[in-house]
Amino acid sequence: MELPFFDARHREYLRRVEQFADSQEFAAATPANVDEGCRGLVRAMGAAGLLRASVPATHGGDTPEIESRGLALAREALAYRHGLADFAFAMQGLGSGAIGLAGSEQLKAEILPRVADGTLIPAFALSEKDAGSDVAAMTCRARRDGDHYIINGEKTWISNGGIADVYTLFARSEDAPGTRGISAFVVYPDDPGFSIAERIDVMAPHPLATLRFSDLRIPATRLLGAPGEGFKLAMRTLDIFRVSVAGAALGFARRAFDEAVAHARNRRMFGGTLADLQLTQGKLGEMAALIDSSALLTYRAAWRRDVQRLSTTREAAMAKLVATENAQAVVDSALQLFGARGLQAGGIMESLYREIRALRIYEGASEVQKLIIARDVLRQ
Repeated sequence: MELPFFDARHREYLRRVEQFADSQEFAAATPANVDEGCRGLVRAMGAAGLLRASVPATHGGDTPEIESRGLALAREALAYRHGLADFAFAMQGLGSGAIGLAGSEQLKAEILPRVADGTLIPAFALSEKDAGSDVAAMTCRARRDGDHYIINGEKTWISNGGIADVYTLFARSEDAPGTRGISAFVVYPDDPGFSIAERIDVMAPHPLATLRFSDLRIPATRLLGAPGEGFKLAMRTLDIFRVSVAGAALGFARRAFDEAVAHARNRRMFGGTLADLQLTQGKLGEMAALIDSSALLTYRAAWRRDVQRLSTTREAAMAKLVATENAQAVVDSALQLFGARGLQAGGIMESLYREIRALRIYEGASEVQKLIIARDVLRQ
């Protein structure tokens, strides 16, 4: 926090996040049941005022526009302590980000204040079975019918699926090829024709589902932005929140590193401690360098967007790629230092290993980030 990327306001916000994450309210909101845990965490974070970072000031936020630095810091602090808390925080912004960018004033007024106070849970419904990294392969269709749209198709791997109160849905509405025919809409789980086709369990537990739309009829006023502009809106949203994924990776890496250092200092071995061995010292030095390099890329990308107000497509991709890959290396090295104890089910190392492995795929796999970076380099 002494780096020039941050100011007193960020230090105060981080203090509030850490104070909440170390409180009894936080502990009480994390039961074993994933759905209830997620709902409880959102309510508790909303009551603590932390979710105001997820929406603009005009609708209950802390700042005129959503800031990437605050999001990254919050996710770093929450991920250090509890993976589901990090997820619940992140989805409040990602799920409602497109509404804040392109929704009508009525939609913003109905949804964003409740996102900020934790009384409404949103979701971001983009991926399909054969259209994850390849968004242009999207087959979910939205057909204009007078003053309404009729939507048919499925979405899968949707975070908060099954518990969300509102979904930002992307569907093909125009005949234009590739991604140019995709539009964005707001749908609610009680809309006739909306159903949960399947709940999905994954190695880093959080609410996840396949959504099905069967002649789902919604008013055209729930269109976000212009018809055919949905892909651009999705990318604008991801540009804001992708840096925060790197923040989460930092939190997981820092926790693994701290656990490894404490274990190395206390583990008796060969007449001394594990920390006395040069092999251990070399590994800890490598881990520390990986964490610091990730932090600098992450904070630079967030600062560039917030302060310089420049495009961060390349920088956010770099931060996400490097931070998640480095965090995987740090967690793996920490687990190795723990030896057999690191393999124990239910232990901190198992939890961190599950969380960071998933993060290398969510919101654009590492391979996709490399393509984003390369294409931006070639465009220059």
